[in-house]
This record gives sequence, C-alpha cells and structure tokens, in this order.
Amino acid sequence: MSTFAIGDVQGCCTELERLLERIHFDPADDRLWFVGDLVNRGPRSLEVLQLVKGLGRAAVTVLGNHDLHLLACAYGVREPKGSDTFQDVLRAPDRDALVAWLADRPFLHRMDDYVLVHAGLHPSWNAATAMAVAEEVGDALSRDPRATLDALRRSPPPPLWQDTLRGDDRLRAAVAILTRIRTCTSDGTLNLDFDGPPDRAPHGSRPWFEWPGPYADEVSVVCGHWSALGLRIEPHVVALDTGCVWGRALTAVRLDDGAVFQQPA
Repeated sequence: MSTFAIGDVQGCCTELERLLERIHFDPADDRLWFVGDLVNRGPRSLEVLQLVKGLGRAAVTVLGNHDLHLLACAYGVREPKGSDTFQDVLRAPDRDALVAWLADRPFLHRMDDYVLVHAGLHPSWNAATAMAVAEEVGDALSRDPRATLDALRRSPPPPLWQDTLRGDDRLRAAVAILTRIRTCTSDGTLNLDFDGPPDRAPHGSRPWFEWPGPYADEVSVVCGHWSALGLRIEPHVVALDTGCVWGRALTAVRLDDGAVFQQPA
C-alpha cells in the first residue's frame, strides 16, 4: 500500500484523472491525501468533489480556503464572486450531499510522522496543539456550519495567535493559520495579504516553516496553498501547490519513499 499526497486541485479534474493514471493509483490498496482547495478557479469543481467523495476511505482531504468559500456560498453566508467557478456544484442535483460531505472534512489529519493541512501550522504549535486547535474549529463547523462560516466572515482574524483567544476571535485566528498562512514574523504575526515568492516576503517575515517550532521535531507537515512557493520538500515540510490552475502542474508525492509525480496542466 502506498500513500500519495496531492497538491491543490482547484477544479482541475482532467489533470487529477491523468495524475491518478500516472501513479497507477489502486483504490483497493493505496491512499490519497489531498491538501485542500479541491474547488474553484478551475473548470470542473463538481467532478473533482464527486471523484474524491466517491473514493470513500481511500482518500483523505482537509479543508482549504476555497473549500470554505464554497461552503459559505452554499449556506447563504456569502455571494459567489465573479471569478468563482464552482457554480456547477451549487446547481448540481447532488449539491446537498456534496456540501454536507465537504463541511464534515477535517482541518488537519495526522498519521504517524506526517500532518496534512492546507496552509501550514503556527510556529509556536507542537503537533498536539495543532491537532487540538484543528479539532476545535472542525467541531464548530460540523455542529453549526452556517453560524461558523458567518463568524469567519464578519471581521478579520487577529494577526497574532495567542492561546488565550476565545470565541469568534479564536475561531478566526485558528482558521486563518490552518488555511491561509504563508509568512509570519519572528513573534508569529501573520501576513495574510502576501502571496508572492518567499524572497519577496515583507521585511521581517519569513515562510512559516523557516521559523523554529516544536512541531518540526515531531512531524513533517504536508501542505499546499502557496503556488508561488511551488514544490518544496524539506525534513519537516512537504509543500505541494505547483499551480496547476495557473497552467503549471498538479503534483503528487509518494510519502513512503518521497517519489515525485507531476501532471502538466
């Protein structure tokens, strides 16, 4: 049995189908880990959701920021933007089942020495803290999706994580880290507006995984979200957003041995 981690699909179903052929994926024996952002910007969000949902236990996916945006639109908390391409999901006969399934996905998944998350971890967290925070916000979303999504929308997240945060501020800060972090300062203050390459990060900021953190001694973090970073494989991070939706490639890494497979867009 092999476990393959796959970067941001974002509605690129053709590339996903070809990538699964390239890696000779066998749903009876292998497992897929998706870093989130299954939907939006690409042309076939509906078919991506149907494919991944249909794989059952052979696939694990965590929630990304675009997945949350789709959920917010589906629950009437937000209106779709003009650039959104998931209207096929909102009009689908199986819309309700797909939305319920997506809302029940976790924010973080751990197996042995790997953690799967969309964007990354706060440098101050260890693996147990990351799991506890992710379960906390995941429970809130599963329990009351509309109220939770509305709370995420109402105001910006606090830029600095503190364990003393409570209520909606804690929810917003946790979700921002798990689904949107790219760079931060030495004290952990997030720069959520920056999406460029690491060498152009704001003064005093670095990629979140370049700051020393307790999680790095415990797990390797499998993530996506940052297409300008591209493929990055280091001892404690496996970053997989290689910008398929921007015309580059969809990437899979076999976690068992580190082999890399890419399907050009």
